[in-house]
Parts: sequence; C-alpha cells; structure tokens
Amino acid sequence: MEPFGLSLAMVGLFVGFGLLIGILFGFFGMGGSFLVTPALLVLGYPANVAVGSGLAFVFGTSVIGALKHRDHGQIDYKLAALMTLGMTAGIEGGKRVVFLLEELGSADLVVSVFYVGLLALVGLFTLRDAWRDGGSDRRTDLTDRVQSIRVPPMVSLNGGSTVSVWVILVTGGAIGILSGFLGVGGGFLLMPAMMYGLGVPAAVAVGTDILQITVSGAFGAFVYAQEGSVALPVVASLLLGSALGARVGAAATKLVDEDGIKGYFAAMLLAGSLSVAAKELSGPLGIDALETVSMALIFGATVLVSTAVVLAAVCALRSGGGGTWCRLAST
Repeated sequence: MEPFGLSLAMVGLFVGFGLLIGILFGFFGMGGSFLVTPALLVLGYPANVAVGSGLAFVFGTSVIGALKHRDHGQIDYKLAALMTLGMTAGIEGGKRVVFLLEELGSADLVVSVFYVGLLALVGLFTLRDAWRDGGSDRRTDLTDRVQSIRVPPMVSLNGGSTVSVWVILVTGGAIGILSGFLGVGGGFLLMPAMMYGLGVPAAVAVGTDILQITVSGAFGAFVYAQEGSVALPVVASLLLGSALGARVGAAATKLVDEDGIKGYFAAMLLAGSLSVAAKELSGPLGIDALETVSMALIFGATVLVSTAVVLAAVCALRSGGGGTWCRLAST
C-alpha cells in the first residue's frame, strides 16, 4: 500500500519530519523549505524538484503559522507588505538562474555550495550575538546606520524603528533572488535582517516573516509548479505533520526569551550547513559514511532543536521550574 504514491515508511517519515519542522517554522519564522530542500537533496531528489517542493511546503505551513502569530499580535503588516513586494520581484530572477544551471548540469552543486556558505555565515553571526555580551548594543548600532538612510517615504515599524521604504524594498528584492535560487521562503535571511537591520523585536520579526512568506511562498510554488517541479505526495505528507507543529511553535515564542530564540535559530542554521556540506563531500572523497552523517545531521538536529523548543516553553510555563532538562533547554 502506497498512500500519496509513497511507501508507508516514507509517508511516516515525512509526516513526522513535517511535525518537527512545523514547530521550528512557527518558532523561528523559518525552518520550512530551509530544512525541506536540503533534506530532499540528501534523499536524492533533483535540485529543481527539491527547491519547488520546499517552496510549496513553506506556503502551506506559513498559512497556519501566520494565523497563530496574528492571535498573539506579533505581526507588522506594513513591513510584511513591503517585504512581499520586494521578494516577489526577486523570486522570478532566482528561479531563472536555477533552471539555467539545471540545463548546464551544475544546479545541484551550486545550490548546495550556496546553502553551506549562507547558512554557516548567518548561523555564526547569530550565535555570536546570542552568546556574547553587548549584542543589543551592536544591533542598535547597525539599526542606527540603516535608519540614517533618510530617503523618503519613511515608515514606522513595530518596535519604534523608522526606516526608508526603499531600504525595505531593496532588502526584500535581494532576499527574493536568493529565495527563488535556493528554494527557501527567505526566513533564515529575513529574520536577522529585520532584527539586526531594521530593529524589529525577535518575536515580531518571526510573525511578520511568516506572514510575508505566505505570499512569496505561494508565488514561488506557483512558478515551480508550472514547470512540473513540485513533488505533491511529499508536500502533502509534510503538511499533515506541520499543521499541528506550526501552532505549537508559534505559541512557544510567547514563552521563550529573545536570546533563546536566537540561540536555537543559530543551531539549526549551522546543522543545515554541515548536513549539505557532508553530502557534497561524500562523492568527491569517496566516503559513503558522509551520506549517513548528512542525513543524521539534518534529521537529528530537527528532532533535538524542536524538542528543546517545546521543553523550554514548558519550563517557562512552570515559571522556570527546576530540573536538569529545564536547565539544559535554557543553555
């Protein structure tokens, strides 16, 4: 019996993976296609199918997450609308690059290399900010520099920042190009861009990020679906699990402090970077074990971080209740 055209084992794997990714997506405003695309690459799907399926999945999950964040008042609608305009324009350009590279036979390698570099760079930056003292001062300095660009019209954002509309549109356009190229909703770039560049609080950055991804993810999924590059059985299985997970993750943002959000965020980025790097090195080095390491990293990190998020939220509900597990979740 093969529901959705997949074996029962694969359906179970994707449903469970979707549940965990949903938790991370609701918590970070990312973690959907950011994890799905490299996971599908690791499982042997072609780059264009992995990218298209990642965008289709992130659209479905983002709808659920956005509704939950709306209930918590964690969305800046003006910022979401402007980012959506910029990203929608950029996604088409990124898609064209992917299909050009597919024709040249180098899409898998190039997409993977970009994943490794970007995830590692953003992950290390965020981790440094979460661990070192004075992170809020550095963020304020960067925000001040961004706000010093006084090209009208200006817009006031949730959190007290005032930023040029053109700065937001250019930022969204650049992230949109990378989104269409890498098959990501843009969350792992949008969240730090809004926090460190625009001065938006972490929880609001997550909610706004998810609302914006709802629109850009729909557009990205549509343009890839036109090329037959969306694996619907895989996307459907993932969405079955993420429907619950996204609501759990969104609720957790109300309970976990900002440094905790950033620390878990960095851990997922670095795990994704190492996973794709291990897969790409397995062939040239002739070390088959690296394929296993790659899968263990992408799935293991998803399990560990999503579990830690839920545990941290439970501990916060208990007013920082003691116990070894609560102390581990807060570190």
